[in-house]
Amino acid sequence: MPEEMSAETGASETEARQRWMGILAKAQPAELEVAWGQLEAHPAYQFLRKPEIGLVMTQGRMGGDGRPFNIGEMTVTRCSVRLDGGIVGHAMVAGRSTRHAELAAALDAMLQDAALARAVEKVVIAPLAAAHQKRRDEMARKAAATKVEFFTMVRGAV
Repeated sequence: MPEEMSAETGASETEARQRWMGILAKAQPAELEVAWGQLEAHPAYQFLRKPEIGLVMTQGRMGGDGRPFNIGEMTVTRCSVRLDGGIVGHAMVAGRSTRHAELAAALDAMLQDAALARAVEKVVIAPLAAAHQKRRDEMARKAAATKVEFFTMVRGAV
């Protein structure tokens, strides 16, 4: 069964969900808490999986063939919730913030609810995406300031 396309973004439901889950996972916990507080609706939810802290193995790729190799372990926190309406939300975030994982899971579920999605997108996702882009731009600006250009001078006639 083909996925429905979003009228606003042209993205499939899966792509849209990947986008917002990435934004929620990369958000600073304090920013997420502020955004949560600005929402008018806070639907009740039950934990399917309370926030759990664990480890995941991270992998990298190098060389021409791109074969994967293990870099090391990373601490993550995961959580799953169900809204009273039955919609299930999941989250996995870097670090040990159980509140971050809980809010991200609740917001994931809310974004799947057509009645709540527009408000959550406007009040939570858009500002968090802008804040994340601002942090990326700042890091890129700092990195660009350290860039060194090398020139080679040729002696004699060529």
